[in-house]
Amino acid sequence: MKPDWRFAPLRPWLERTYGRPLHRVALDAGSTCPNRDGSKGYGGCVYCDVEGSGTGALRSGSDIGAQLEAGIARVARRDPGDFGVIAYFQSYSNTYVAPERLDEVLGVLEARLTDPIDVVAISTRPDTLPEWALARLARLAERVPVWLELGLECADDAVLDRIQRLHTVAEFEDAVARARAAGLLVVGHAILGLPGDGRDGARRTAEVLARSGCEGVKVHHLMVLRRTILERWWKDGQVELLEPDTYVDWLADFVERLGPDQVLHRLTGDAPPTEQLAPRWTVHKSAIRERLMRELERRGTRQGSLAPA
Repeated sequence: MKPDWRFAPLRPWLERTYGRPLHRVALDAGSTCPNRDGSKGYGGCVYCDVEGSGTGALRSGSDIGAQLEAGIARVARRDPGDFGVIAYFQSYSNTYVAPERLDEVLGVLEARLTDPIDVVAISTRPDTLPEWALARLARLAERVPVWLELGLECADDAVLDRIQRLHTVAEFEDAVARARAAGLLVVGHAILGLPGDGRDGARRTAEVLARSGCEGVKVHHLMVLRRTILERWWKDGQVELLEPDTYVDWLADFVERLGPDQVLHRLTGDAPPTEQLAPRWTVHKSAIRERLMRELERRGTRQGSLAPA
């Protein structure tokens, strides 16, 4: 890590760990989640669009093997040098399936575990992580590093209920502990600016992520996407969104309370301009990183300065 970094960014960590740059290739396994199919609720999390933050590739007829090969080809055109790939099952809850389906999906991937695939990343919910799924992922981890991406989003059960996450903070903490015991690297997700959460909520969320011991963290500001419940709330004036200066202030609070060695996989979010209604920042994500650095320098703090004991 550069000596002047006041937080732990992803790219240097990847190059130190894997010896080369890594690029994500998003894969869509056609999964769903329990607050869409009626098991817990309908409509999904209030901010989640109908693709579950994914590509929709499976519904377009592209199977997982074809998605992977096309994604690697795109990376090769963009970065013709020595590179690695993170095969990323991104959309919805990828362990919310029958055992046979998870085995089928991972089997397709395992048949292609050759260079340049360095990592497999699986996104899911903390309440859809049965022991059989952990055991299957642990077997995969014997062949390739496996990252389990778990959404916490915020550390307040009342807010989690309001935004239709429909799981608890305790379920997140339990899932992290079980995943780490199974030998998986865990990346926790957080959103700053959720309705009813506020600046204190951002601080509490960082503290929970620090105590949980997850190795990585993704954080971004709340965004309003088309075809979401949040779109209606925003149009009705029920949602106040963060401006860049406020976000950087809250983000600095958040980073100060993380563990000093937790790798920050993401500091901002983005979405296709045709899908994102608000906020419409003119500030590039690289500028947010620079502003965060300057704010931590101004405060005389760094990542972990206020981490819970």
